[in-house]
Amino acid sequence: MLTMGKKYADALKLIEADKFYSPKEAVELVKKTATTKFDSTVEVAFRLGVNPKYPDQQVRGALVLPNGTGKSKTVLVFAKGPKIAEAEAAGADFVGGEEFVDKIKQGWMDFDVCIATPDMMGLVGRLGKILGPRGLMPNPKVGTVTMDVTRAVKESKAGKIEYRTDKAGNVQAPIGKASFTEEQLLQNYIALADTLVKVKPSGAKGQYIKSVTMSTTMGPGIKLDVLKANSDK
Repeated sequence: MLTMGKKYADALKLIEADKFYSPKEAVELVKKTATTKFDSTVEVAFRLGVNPKYPDQQVRGALVLPNGTGKSKTVLVFAKGPKIAEAEAAGADFVGGEEFVDKIKQGWMDFDVCIATPDMMGLVGRLGKILGPRGLMPNPKVGTVTMDVTRAVKESKAGKIEYRTDKAGNVQAPIGKASFTEEQLLQNYIALADTLVKVKPSGAKGQYIKSVTMSTTMGPGIKLDVLKANSDK
């Protein structure tokens, strides 16, 4: 029989099981329910009324959170020629070509974001089976295949997150850390919720946002009122 820790049990007592909280109430509560000794990540899970197996019901993209994620990201850029210096000047941690393909094939994965210029995708394509399952494959839909490497690197460093539906139609993404202020978390949450509403697929019918849950790492889930899903109240 599974048992819960005392900290988790105490955090759970703060949440009314049958209540659906407004975003403002949820961010106030999520900070109180952080149970870890480290600075927990605050995540939000949206259950959407879509079936991702159909092309016109897929939800995928990226946005820069107003207050970042609270995590410094290590960025790898595949580029050549003048774009190498551009990527380095923008703050990329690693820049190169064939040598990084070989390193990754040998098991090196010391980066959080992978960006590539379009002329490097023939090379990067060899890594599809490695980067794809980890969500690291450069993709033009989320701005990681681009000639504007300065913008791509700076946005990644500034708190850019990617979102996409899983097979069940859920989108889960971080909106900051438990150490963030309530206002910072609320602003980040609203930015994500607004974006998901704006990118509602043409094929989505009926209720679009079916449920929203906010939680910290290893903390209990807080259910949000879907009618107020992108409200700042």
